[in-house]
Amino acid sequence: MGRTGDAAWVAEACPTRDETQMLRVLVATDDRCALEELCGVVESLGHRVVARGVEVGEVRSLTGRARPEIALVGAGPSSEHALSLVAPLVREAACPVIAVLRAPAPELAADAARRGAFACVAHPDRDELACAISVALERYAEFRGLRGAFGRRAVIERAKGILMERHGVDEDAAFALLRRHSERRGMKLADVATAVAEAHALLPGDPATREPV
Repeated sequence: MGRTGDAAWVAEACPTRDETQMLRVLVATDDRCALEELCGVVESLGHRVVARGVEVGEVRSLTGRARPEIALVGAGPSSEHALSLVAPLVREAACPVIAVLRAPAPELAADAARRGAFACVAHPDRDELACAISVALERYAEFRGLRGAFGRRAVIERAKGILMERHGVDEDAAFALLRRHSERRGMKLADVATAVAEAHALLPGDPATREPV
């Protein structure tokens, strides 16, 4: 199951994970009975429910204080209400979100995935929820790795553009400047590029009058 567009149900095969790892979990649903039931399943797995809520505003205020490592969003009487919680949690909680649906519903699962859910599960028991948590954590780690790689590439490209402008050199020469400085200082290439990009706004004067470094 991909993170967006092709949600599927978490079922048989789960990524291996240290089962003794206790997670800080946020649980949100508009069904108070389901909320308590879901919290009970989470705690039976040895995790800690650090926040629980039923309203969008309430959940948003909880995420900053609770710092959850994973969030469960349960669809109660109003599936739209539950799904409306997914995007804010993904954006503000900085953790993977699992959509817990009332019954297998591919359309709702796909909608949850489009909003940022990393896994979906219906009527979870302990095994199903444990599997969903493992899947979500693994995919979130992959997502963060990809996002970091794209971010590093973007900042390197920006730093190359700055050096090309400042020193009147082509792309290969600009990259060579970055790499040489990285090797001399024992710094990561991305860190050098970040320093160049951040310092750019502080560099006064006409680029044509500057001496190459």
